[in-house]
Amino acid sequence: MTLKFDYDTFVTRNSGYVSAETQARIRQKTLLIAGCGIGSSVAVCAARLGFEKFVLVDGDVVDPHNLNRQFYEFADIGKPKVEGLKDKILRINPDASVEAIQAYLTPANTDGIVAKADIVFDTVDFLDLEAILSLHTSAKNRNVELFTALSIGFGAGVLYFPAGSGASLADLVAGDVASASAGGEAHYTNVFASVIQRIGEHLDAQVVEQIAKALTIMENGKPCPASQVAVGSFTIAALAVSMIHDVLDGRSVPTAPHMVVHSFRNHVTKLINLLG
Repeated sequence: MTLKFDYDTFVTRNSGYVSAETQARIRQKTLLIAGCGIGSSVAVCAARLGFEKFVLVDGDVVDPHNLNRQFYEFADIGKPKVEGLKDKILRINPDASVEAIQAYLTPANTDGIVAKADIVFDTVDFLDLEAILSLHTSAKNRNVELFTALSIGFGAGVLYFPAGSGASLADLVAGDVASASAGGEAHYTNVFASVIQRIGEHLDAQVVEQIAKALTIMENGKPCPASQVAVGSFTIAALAVSMIHDVLDGRSVPTAPHMVVHSFRNHVTKLINLLG
């Protein structure tokens, strides 16, 4: 017996929570996953909600230490993350359109990649500050919806930059970059440390401790050694995809500089102003 994928049957159980009009918008929108590590959780969740058009960009491969939180399997080790994630999406929906771009974001390629998307999801990684800020600036200039997230221990935070809002991550961290540049070129660890210092009182103590530990050993261009757990990546997926749905449904969603943060350590949800 040969099974044929049927989209309407696939999303039947969304009915009552996702309106027919919003489901149609979800199906038509192209979602860019910029960073397919923690972004893999969002891609899988979005695919199951009914997103059918994806652009995946990441230059990294799957490592054994990724398996504790990212949506890959032991058999994926050594594969490009974009290819592994493309396979996961197509196993859910074989009719999905998935463009896999095996490349790291750079100021030279971000604008062309953002041009392919209606919605951008980015997992903030300050390892390449210039590229990340370019991504956000391109989304701002092209009036593309952008969601960005941080895995925060047993929880997560998500920021939403509406299309045409006139704000970007570059604007939010401009003061941090200026401060970090006082003695020369801004180093990503200094910028990230400045942001965390500003909002640290609102985060779980365990999170602040682990981030501080990571920042003391990070070297420029090296992978971030910060501890992360599966609950964080699942929380990012739940928060981000819920917020993306609500935007497409016409609901009110908190916008940057306010970040929605949920902690399963303390079982609380709060809004944190990244500008302090």
